[in-house]
Amino acid sequence: MAETTMMPEEIELEMAKIQRLREVLVRRESELRFMMDDIQLCKDIMNLKQELQTLVAIPEKEKTKMEKQREDELIQKIHRLVQKRDFLVDDAEVERLREKEEDREMAEFLRTKLKPIDKATQSPTSQDLAQEFPEGLE
Repeated sequence: MAETTMMPEEIELEMAKIQRLREVLVRRESELRFMMDDIQLCKDIMNLKQELQTLVAIPEKEKTKMEKQREDELIQKIHRLVQKRDFLVDDAEVERLREKEEDREMAEFLRTKLKPIDKATQSPTSQDLAQEFPEGLE
């Protein structure tokens, strides 16, 4: 309870900093999950393409009915995975734009909260916050 001498504005600012840090960490986790999903989709697509190349290399006259069916199945699977990846990329872009707007709003909130705080209280400045969360404040 040594922190009880903090002004309410300082406590509110500290809470905002903690919330911002949490948001940054959640965003990073989301980015890493996206990257993992993207890598897995690319691997799956490459594996299917390799199998398809093997079938395409067989002259059309020599292909069995099963090989022709498998070729069609592979093309459909590749198409579905490519669509899934496109959706994932689009979703990531929408998320990035939403996060950018949140960053702008948070930066404005912090600017308004920092102005009333007396400089003598040694409260963090917006530059301090920008150094702590460089990807989150613009």
